[in-house]
Amino acid sequence: MPVAGSVDALAPQVAMDHRSIGDGPASAALRARAEAVAVIAEKNAGAVDRDARFPEETFAAARSQGLLGIMAPHDLGGEGASLSAVVDICYRLGRACSASAMIYAMHQIMVACILRHRGNTAWHERLLRRLCAEQLLFASSTTEGRGGGNVRSSEAPIERSGSRISLERRATVMSYGANADAIVTTARRAADAAASDQVLVAFLKEDYTLEPLAAWDTLGMRGTCSAGFTIKASGEPDQILPDPYEVIHVRTMAPVSHLTWASVWAGIAAGAVERAQFFVRSAARQAGGQLPPGAAHYTKASSSLLTLRGLVASSLRKFEQAARDEDKLASVEFQTMINLTKVEASELAVSTVLAALRACGLSGYRNDGDYTIGRYLRDVLSSPIMINNDRILANVAASSLMSPVPASMGD
Repeated sequence: MPVAGSVDALAPQVAMDHRSIGDGPASAALRARAEAVAVIAEKNAGAVDRDARFPEETFAAARSQGLLGIMAPHDLGGEGASLSAVVDICYRLGRACSASAMIYAMHQIMVACILRHRGNTAWHERLLRRLCAEQLLFASSTTEGRGGGNVRSSEAPIERSGSRISLERRATVMSYGANADAIVTTARRAADAAASDQVLVAFLKEDYTLEPLAAWDTLGMRGTCSAGFTIKASGEPDQILPDPYEVIHVRTMAPVSHLTWASVWAGIAAGAVERAQFFVRSAARQAGGQLPPGAAHYTKASSSLLTLRGLVASSLRKFEQAARDEDKLASVEFQTMINLTKVEASELAVSTVLAALRACGLSGYRNDGDYTIGRYLRDVLSSPIMINNDRILANVAASSLMSPVPASMGD
């Protein structure tokens, strides 16, 4: 049974079928619960996208199915579910509603960080118990002010006054912040600390106020409601996770983020490929078995999806193998691999959806009709942009120059 500081919940096995990435580790009952939520998410995906609104139906269903606290250990009220099970749910939701899937992924990233880095703090144990009992939704806040998407730099510091802490932070992008029950945010350790000397701190809804800073009117991923806010929060010092953020980032935040995000994008791609498959089959039936001109693009989309799923599954296995080895997690080789997983998965997802669009031709290009690919394309285009590939590649470039080029296929 996982205990404080344990990584057991993050170290499962991996299996795949056409419906999922991590079908093996999740129980049949958990898969059925996830599928029930995905059905509701898909039913409301069009309205969520059109109105740029929070997918409230999805998360009402997720709460009723008890999916928000599944990674917490049994003794805290959870199910001790593996990261593979979470990856699978992200993929299933990605097929149905991109925004729902991305919100679920971001919530579970924060849960994973608290699970692994809470130490023996009673405050975080109580938070996890509340997560399971009340099915709380956690938002993250790592994007700030002039630093933009540089999560390894914070402007706003934790201020201390007697037995209390406070934080005022300009979060230029914070997904579903107005709909969350708690916010987990990075901050400078203190006013005199360097920008890179960061902590991760959890604030409950009653601990903070949000003042609107920027709206969210975007091409895709509209339902994530990633508006900007000024956060004004106060709480207890114990709400700060004991491990420094640089440790949390390397061991948990980065790998869990890249794996869950990649599974969301793979799910979006799978939804587009499935729609292209329906189109090609229908066109062939109407033409007496003659395949339409776009059939070759469907083959390309299907092949690209297979590669994308294999990439996610392979990276998940590598994380599992490294999860209990802190030195391996921090190694240049592992960090390069997990960062490039994000880059490669996002690029593959975009090319997969574009191929599905070309398979459907005008029927896919239209916003109406049964074969439209528009929402899938707009949403998947966020993958190399919202979490910027150029920034990741620039960061990886310097470190990868120090790594030897493999001399054989076994290296």
